[in-house]
Amino acid sequence: MISNQVLQKTVDGLGEISKGNYAVLDSDGTVLASTFDGAGEYSVNAAQVADSPADSMVIGGNEYIKVNDADQLAYIALGLGDGSEEVTMTRILAFQLSQLVVAYRERFDRDQFIKNLLLDNLLLVDIYNRSKKLHVDVEARRVTMVVELGFEKSGDELDKVRSVIGMNPRDFVTAVDEQNIIIVKDLGLDGGKEEIEKTAQTVIDAFADNPEGTSVRVSYGTIVDEIKEVSRSYKEAMMALDVGKIFFADKNIIAYSVLGIGRLIYQLPLPLCKMFISEIFGDRSPDDFDEETITTINKFFENSLNVSETSRQLYIHRNTLVYRLDKLQRTTGLDLRVFDDAITFKIALMVVEYMKYMEDQSF
Repeated sequence: MISNQVLQKTVDGLGEISKGNYAVLDSDGTVLASTFDGAGEYSVNAAQVADSPADSMVIGGNEYIKVNDADQLAYIALGLGDGSEEVTMTRILAFQLSQLVVAYRERFDRDQFIKNLLLDNLLLVDIYNRSKKLHVDVEARRVTMVVELGFEKSGDELDKVRSVIGMNPRDFVTAVDEQNIIIVKDLGLDGGKEEIEKTAQTVIDAFADNPEGTSVRVSYGTIVDEIKEVSRSYKEAMMALDVGKIFFADKNIIAYSVLGIGRLIYQLPLPLCKMFISEIFGDRSPDDFDEETITTINKFFENSLNVSETSRQLYIHRNTLVYRLDKLQRTTGLDLRVFDDAITFKIALMVVEYMKYMEDQSF
């Protein structure tokens, strides 16, 4: 259905042009939008019009015109006065409403199609048949983006996103749950990572005034070339959103392509993770390491196991760093200067992060 905000803008615009008074009521006579106070007193007459077989009626010197949606009564356009000018303007209002009904129905049909496509609710033959019927290009470069608002949607967020990203007719903005907004963006022939991340940042900036204590995050999947692959890009974006919270908590834009080994760890069962950590650390946990040791480990990994560069950035002597690494080796049995041991240790740290996140989620 057309939002009351759009209906109000429609009657306000007509009122400013003609200097007349208009209202839009539903089939029960409820006032949805009006240019004047006291429109509720016309509800009884509107209900009478709704029950009448006539397409329009004049009651009490005012014009009432029905507006249908697929042979079902959707709205009643009311114009105060029954002079030729007032009747003409009320008919224009009714015509505008009928065009809005058609446009919104088409958008609704396309929106439902995209939702079913994302959720894998369509057979392959249905995807192509509906794409043709709804004039959706089957072959086009697209990417699916997921916007996590961090707060429950009130209803206006979809329109806000549509507005700020400057949608072209080939883009889709929809939602399948209470907190996330999904963008299926057409990238044309040349669009890539730069355009995607620019769009993501635009959306984040648009919600800079979101409720206190929440943060907007955007994730996106890989670029696909066919309409049937959009659901895969969506699944990737959803995984990127979840994995990003664990291993890329400092980023508010995360791509599926950068998840690396994190997406593999994310799919491990917790019992297997606990067994692995027990084998590596025994009864200890990385949380037991002091801050100095943790800082040393992280900096060593950041510098690709380069002892000289790590000691320089830590402002310590090379021998001091070697001593710390030797001490860590005695504690864990892993020498971070050896590539295989470093990989094992890095994975273990990521597994611990994953376990802590999953345990927090269970509360």
